[in-house]
Amino acid sequence: MTNTIADIAQAKAILVMGSNTTEAHPIVALSIKQAVSENGAKLIVIDPRRIRLVDYAHLWLSQKAGTDVAVLNGLMNVILTEGLEDKQFIAGRTEGFGELKNVLAKYTPEYVEEISGIPADLLREAARIFARSERGSLIYAMGITQHTTGTDNVLSIANLAMMTGNIGKPGTGVNPLRGQNNVQGACDMGALPGCVSGYQNVCDQRTITKCKDLWGAKLPEKPGLSVVEMFEAALRGEVKAMHIMGENPMLSDPDLGHVEKALRKLDFLVVQDIFLTETAEFADVVLPGVTFAERDGTFTNTERRVQRVRKAIEPVGDSRPDWGIICELSRRIGYKMDYSSVGEITDEIASFTPTYAGITFERVSREGVQWPCPNPDHPGTPILHAEKFTRGLGKFHPVEHKPPAEEPDEEYPLILTTGRYLFQYHTGTMSRHSRGLEEMCHEARVEINPADADKLKVKEGDWVKLITRRGKIKVKACVTERAPKGTVFMPFHFKESPANVLTNPALDPVSKIPELKVCAVRVEKAGSRQ
Repeated sequence: MTNTIADIAQAKAILVMGSNTTEAHPIVALSIKQAVSENGAKLIVIDPRRIRLVDYAHLWLSQKAGTDVAVLNGLMNVILTEGLEDKQFIAGRTEGFGELKNVLAKYTPEYVEEISGIPADLLREAARIFARSERGSLIYAMGITQHTTGTDNVLSIANLAMMTGNIGKPGTGVNPLRGQNNVQGACDMGALPGCVSGYQNVCDQRTITKCKDLWGAKLPEKPGLSVVEMFEAALRGEVKAMHIMGENPMLSDPDLGHVEKALRKLDFLVVQDIFLTETAEFADVVLPGVTFAERDGTFTNTERRVQRVRKAIEPVGDSRPDWGIICELSRRIGYKMDYSSVGEITDEIASFTPTYAGITFERVSREGVQWPCPNPDHPGTPILHAEKFTRGLGKFHPVEHKPPAEEPDEEYPLILTTGRYLFQYHTGTMSRHSRGLEEMCHEARVEINPADADKLKVKEGDWVKLITRRGKIKVKACVTERAPKGTVFMPFHFKESPANVLTNPALDPVSKIPELKVCAVRVEKAGSRQ
């Protein structure tokens, strides 16, 4: 996030897109609700489904899944046509606006309505509200990124923020919400194919030299593979072994049949986790990690805040802290990795990572600090890009609408999109061990619009088959107006009805994120669970 969570409450307009915030990020949703109910902010929700956040919204724009670039370009077309852009910000802080204007010209509200289904007048009203507001906050999540056009979607959101001058001030910003605890921290620390910590490029000779000087080891000089690419490589026999830590791809990754084949083809699989997950059932060796309550260290949350975690109890049974397991494995395969404590690791991070340079273990033990924090005397950075962008001038990127990799056709006439429920968490590795949460929500339901249900002769609670080009599952139907006509929705938490058997592994060419949010599906009535 460019801004803080608390900062959202200062916004006068909030545009939420691709985020079921009240269910997937309920704490962030509190700041949104506060802005609306206490500070008079106008909330615009852009989402195919009538999510619960719509109850607080001034406007709800229900777009066809996979048309986000067209919708954002349409908003910007209105802003530009009506002269509502922040001319001073554009002139002083950005470049490339002329190229963007050329692309936006054809994205009239009427043209966007043809693509997205959003009424032209509703699009105009949303554009005016956002552009005329003193402070506008843009909030998004994986409903924006998990597309073959995910990078284009994010660039378009950045375009809108810059066009309206909503960067670098309280109550504004481009604010992505991370999907799990410490996802931000994992990315910051180099858990990406092409980076070491602080997003330092592994192909950069200075980074290679820096790593060799610190660790006495030479980095590979090319990026690694993304998750989906790893499984493809395993099927080709190019990846022989995997070590999967705190991840459950046998429920979370697209096209699970494909994932299973890849796991079975590996010569050796190690899974490091706190429970015997669906993925761990394929493992040759399972290494028991510890929960948050049994570990020391730091987490970095969605607002870039590095926070100290203190161990409440000793590790249970034979489990060990993840950093200790990694060190021991490293020693046994020939590289001496001898850290004595998490404090030593944290201080090494600060010495190596420019954005974390001022976040020592002693300091973070006293206070949470938001990066970038370049030295110990720096207060941290609650708001990014206050005076200038990292690259100097912010760059507009002209982006055209491209359809999803897979659209409905005669054989698969509906769109399937996936997401989360409030009372379960990700693949249920932890939440499904909670009796209270299971009592609240213990099974998946596929949401079907009443008009589609009538055609299928499906009633509430009926078992249905969902069939895509990759596989089929059975699940109970929930007949509801929350799902728009032509689109069905289901969560991915439940192994009994694993939604990701169905989803499309097609990748965004830049970010390599799979298109989990859109695929073509057929729904058939089924007699029973069996």
